[in-house]
Amino acid sequence: MYKNKRIKIVDLLRSEEFDSSVTVKGWIRNRRVSKNVAFLAVNDGSTVSNLQIVINNPADELMSKCSVGSSVSVDGCWAKSQGDKQLGELIADNLVVTGFADPEEYPLQPKKHSLEFLREIAHLRFRTNTFGAIFRIRHSMAYAIHKFFNDKGFVYINTPIITASDCEGAGEMFRVTTFDISNPPRKEDGSVDFAQDFFGRDTKLTVSGQLEGELAATALAEIYTFGPTFRAENSNTTRHLAEFWMVEPEMAFYDITDNMDLAEEMLKYLVKYALDNCKNDLEFLDKRLADEEKEKPQNQRSAMGLIEKLEFVLANDFARVTYTEAIDILVNSNHNKKKKFKYPVDGWGIDLQSEHERFLVEQHFKKPVILTDYPKDIKAFYMKQNDDGKTVRAMDVLFPQIGEIIGGSEREADYNKLITRMQEVHVPEKEMYWYLDTRRFGTVEHSGFGLGFERLILFVTGMTNIRDVIAFPRTPGNADF
Repeated sequence: MYKNKRIKIVDLLRSEEFDSSVTVKGWIRNRRVSKNVAFLAVNDGSTVSNLQIVINNPADELMSKCSVGSSVSVDGCWAKSQGDKQLGELIADNLVVTGFADPEEYPLQPKKHSLEFLREIAHLRFRTNTFGAIFRIRHSMAYAIHKFFNDKGFVYINTPIITASDCEGAGEMFRVTTFDISNPPRKEDGSVDFAQDFFGRDTKLTVSGQLEGELAATALAEIYTFGPTFRAENSNTTRHLAEFWMVEPEMAFYDITDNMDLAEEMLKYLVKYALDNCKNDLEFLDKRLADEEKEKPQNQRSAMGLIEKLEFVLANDFARVTYTEAIDILVNSNHNKKKKFKYPVDGWGIDLQSEHERFLVEQHFKKPVILTDYPKDIKAFYMKQNDDGKTVRAMDVLFPQIGEIIGGSEREADYNKLITRMQEVHVPEKEMYWYLDTRRFGTVEHSGFGLGFERLILFVTGMTNIRDVIAFPRTPGNADF
């Protein structure tokens, strides 16, 4: 009777304690069966690498149950491998099929599946090498974010998911209500009477934890939030989700330069953490990406491999450029003059598109870029106004193949300027009294930014569709599981 404690495959594959008795459990990824011996490739999710199970003189009845996708528990001897592709293999003494997967119905057979097909069976795609690698990296990046801020003395704050404020002023928010939507209570003028709703007012799912984060920062000095955010934007693109995660630090006594320094330091820390701690998964995704690139026409292939791209970020100081300088570069570029931009750059004041951001990073500066001092009219009300009256101390960090990965600013600390700006863009002062109080009582210069977590994972994994880096994507018309 075996009494071995289960060992994870990732640990066993590193072990050189050969001829030892071990127990592993996992799912069959592949199989080769002959008369005298069978080989099963088993994976338990702890690594991208499979463990080879060797079964001598396999019984036909047992092999009929060892189908791809089935789960097994294996007791056996960890032996040095005869081949050079792996360190060792498990010689099975006892194998039990704990969960059978009917090969006629199980959709994940040992062949290459398209990402489009895998999105249709998103509840099973975790079992593929690609998505196993993605979600192990996603976990590592989440841990690294908490470690980065913890080690710098930041305080982790949980900001509300249900809110009555609209941080961005976009108005594209999901409503939260307990009303019978077919017959809500109404006022005399016919409008819905939200005073009778659960919270006594109209409430939505948050688009950002920033405003509440500022309240904490003006007492605790350095805080960060890391939570889900929501936008009811009807965008079916490879870059947009209705539910996504944001990392938002807010820091008292930081000006715009301090803010840029922190953003660059954090991004480099996260990239280095991935390179140091996710080597096997990154190597697998790097090879996968290289194989995909070979299938593209020569002029459409990426100039850098995945790991090369990550090392590129570490090797370069980010360029720091004003919006005005960036517009001059774009307007005068051959790309713009030859009308190669989908959205032509015709002058100062436009909101830059992803193609413009990527041009600056990939073709002009050939390094990550931080853009600052955007026009006031295309940025949010809370950003600190510059003395020129036209621009604000905003900053966007631009990455290769992604475009904007971080957006932030120094916050407006002047009460009168903030009130005036709120009136200009019709942000209700009465409802935002709590935000204004931070400017009335002991105001200080302070800054912050938001990192779109899924965009970070897109960059680190080399994936191109944001729906492939979140476990259960929420998009227009899609809320499965």
